[in-house]
Amino acid sequence: MGFNNFRTNYIIRTVLLTVSIFGFSYLWYNTSLTMTLILVGLLIVFQVVAMIFYVDRTNRVLNNFLESIRYSDFTRTFQVESLDSSFDKLKKSFNEVIKDFQAVRAEKEENYFYLQTVIQHIGISLIAFQKDGKVELINNATKKLFQVRTLHNIQGLREFSPDIVQKLLTIKHGENTLVRVREKDDLLQLAIYATEFRIHNRSIMLVSIKNIQQELDEKEMESWQKLIRVLTHEIMNSITPISSLSSTIKQLIQNIIDSLEARNVEQEDTESLKEVEQALQTIHKRTDGLLHFVNTYRNLTKIPTPNFTIFKVYHLLNNIRELHEKEIKEKGITCKVIVEPESLELSADEHLIEQVLINLVKNAIHALENRENPRIEIKAFLNRRGRITIQVTDNGKGILPDVLDKIFIPFFTTKPQGSGIGLSLSRQIMRLHRGSINAYSEPGKETTFSLTF
Repeated sequence: MGFNNFRTNYIIRTVLLTVSIFGFSYLWYNTSLTMTLILVGLLIVFQVVAMIFYVDRTNRVLNNFLESIRYSDFTRTFQVESLDSSFDKLKKSFNEVIKDFQAVRAEKEENYFYLQTVIQHIGISLIAFQKDGKVELINNATKKLFQVRTLHNIQGLREFSPDIVQKLLTIKHGENTLVRVREKDDLLQLAIYATEFRIHNRSIMLVSIKNIQQELDEKEMESWQKLIRVLTHEIMNSITPISSLSSTIKQLIQNIIDSLEARNVEQEDTESLKEVEQALQTIHKRTDGLLHFVNTYRNLTKIPTPNFTIFKVYHLLNNIRELHEKEIKEKGITCKVIVEPESLELSADEHLIEQVLINLVKNAIHALENRENPRIEIKAFLNRRGRITIQVTDNGKGILPDVLDKIFIPFFTTKPQGSGIGLSLSRQIMRLHRGSINAYSEPGKETTFSLTF
């Protein structure tokens, strides 16, 4: 409608200008009315100027409108003075178009902020980056995992783990891989999945990263528990009758020997029976030892449900030191307890955690045998990810790398008299607390066991 009014107005102006020009020509060639000729000439000039101004004003409004669209500036409006003129109707139409653009833009911004909120809320780490490593998007979970405030390029993760950088820069679309990162106070098993897509001729790699160490520990422990249940059940079923029969037969033979000795039978006649009795005694003793062995390993499957309470970590660690104070002094070991901050509190089963720490301190004391300036440090603090961590560190002989990965396996031990369940039991207790236990060692320098809650 506005365009039709503009066309009508333009046609009328053109017709009037044409008539004026013809009138001026007629007066110029057929009359000598000088004043009239001047007036008509001025009228023609006025009409031309008015038409130029009219068209130019329309072009300026149209140019402003097109620039608003080009630069996505939808804050501009066009002042409408009266709907009677076609020019004002054109402004009104432009305002309506800009209003529609504003609604579309607002909807897009709402969707963008909604998507950003969802991405930041997700607990799985997300990174979107280009082929050259330039990062376009990271969420809060990524910042927390890698302990960074900002990340402009994947190369910025090299200090955290060179393996992570190498894997992210070479990962393919649809690839699913696992990267292991060992820190001094934690062990991370990072599951990485990648998806590639294109935006505005840019190839973007979207990668999700999740630490599945706790899930792997749980599955591993469940597998060991199932195996232990089967083994102990079968062993108990086989050994119990042997122990019972050997005890019964031993008693019968002892009765026979006592009866023969009461009748003054010569010792040579009872010698064979005594040898059989000794053999049965050995069998019975060995079966009792096996039964005790099996019952010991049953402890891995019979840990009580933790009774969670809130307690001060300093009191717990100080109690651990006092329990071992006599042995520590006798062996000349320096033991230091550090809690930062000193008011640090933990929600856990104090007795179960105490049992874990007792086991770790005993292992540390054993590792310090024949070492110069033996030292044990028991430390509690908040780690880089804001989780409570308790560490037991000694400057003993250390643990070799090929042994370090096996120390939490049930039945595995490096001690001559060890049972191989202490650290396995500790891992099981930490699993029930939704935490983890890890070891870090530099052979010949120090060893650190970390409990992370």
